[in-house]
Amino acid sequence: MIESLTQHYLDDARHTFRDYKKLAERAFAQISDEDFFKTLDEETNSIAVNMKHMAGNMISRWTDFLTTDGEKPERDRDIEFVMLPGTTKDEMLAYWEKGWRCVFDAIEPLPPEDLMRTAMIRGQEHTVVQMINRQLAHYAYHTGQIVFLAKHFKSNEWQSLSVPRNKSAEFNAHLEQKMKESSATPRESRLDEVMDFAVQNRER
Repeated sequence: MIESLTQHYLDDARHTFRDYKKLAERAFAQISDEDFFKTLDEETNSIAVNMKHMAGNMISRWTDFLTTDGEKPERDRDIEFVMLPGTTKDEMLAYWEKGWRCVFDAIEPLPPEDLMRTAMIRGQEHTVVQMINRQLAHYAYHTGQIVFLAKHFKSNEWQSLSVPRNKSAEFNAHLEQKMKESSATPRESRLDEVMDFAVQNRER
């Protein structure tokens, strides 16, 4: 029972990390290069800055995370919130992928028995479970900011990434039918099903 529970937790965490990555990417794929770097005001981070910070955090937290502190001495967190002149969208996308690669290289091979091992962040002890939960919450927070900004910039041209308004009952029926036709589990297909449904409703 304990072994199956820990494996289930790991599998679900991996799915959720991938869901957040996909959600952010489907949001910023809709915007122009100009909007990618745009801010709403002086206190707001751009989509590019959110991505830069997330990637910097990922590289620091997940590189050798069981043997070194997650706050690496070479990390400059403050510069993650500064977009240097001449930075291109392609450079930010490459950095984004580098960050996520660190995440998945760390958690994909992780066995259930490592969940109660100790990882350090800024000298504070975390179990691996606590570290995963901490990072999931952090990435969800910034993914939400990315989606909000992309939706704001696209305005009425925004292509919804969630169940459209007044379509909940229709979506529930759609999902029920899809699950009857597919061997995929609800957890594995959830995000794709929601976004595919949104696309189908736009095309009608």
